[in-house]
Amino acid sequence: MNYSIDSILTKVVQGDQEAFGTLYRHYRTPALKFCIYLLKDQEDAENMVHDVFIKIWDKRAQINPTLNFSSYLFTCLRNTAFDYLKQLEKNQQLRQRYLERIDPIQPEEEDDQEVRMERLQLAINTLSEKRKLILLLSIEGGKSYQEIAELLRISKNTVKNQLVKAKQLLREKVDLTLA
Repeated sequence: MNYSIDSILTKVVQGDQEAFGTLYRHYRTPALKFCIYLLKDQEDAENMVHDVFIKIWDKRAQINPTLNFSSYLFTCLRNTAFDYLKQLEKNQQLRQRYLERIDPIQPEEEDDQEVRMERLQLAINTLSEKRKLILLLSIEGGKSYQEIAELLRISKNTVKNQLVKAKQLLREKVDLTLA
């Protein structure tokens, strides 16, 4: 690491926002390329780079300017990317399990899975905007009742009731289209 990065890091640790901006501009492009390589998505990569730099700013007092900051940064980016990819995989599995529960596929109807998915999506689209949002935050977002309640500024019980009603309505609509 060269002297200028060491001195910039020292200023960042002391809370110098201008030095942090310089640090960000210095590492932004290589960090972004690294995240795009891992995530294969420009927008997700940009968001991740911003999030990691925000965490670095929040924890700036813990940074040791004499250590290799580049290694620290890219380790943070790698770990964040892997956590993100694990969460995506978990959300996909949860969505698949939910869809299987709400619309179980009979062995003789496996070829019709796409048709069933379309029917389910049409049924989801008939939900009210608020109910649909709560359902998507729960299923796709993996959010808890409490997290959804805080995000939408409604009670936890309202979230629970809306989810129960949404799932009930979806079961009824999917069952009616299959009958």
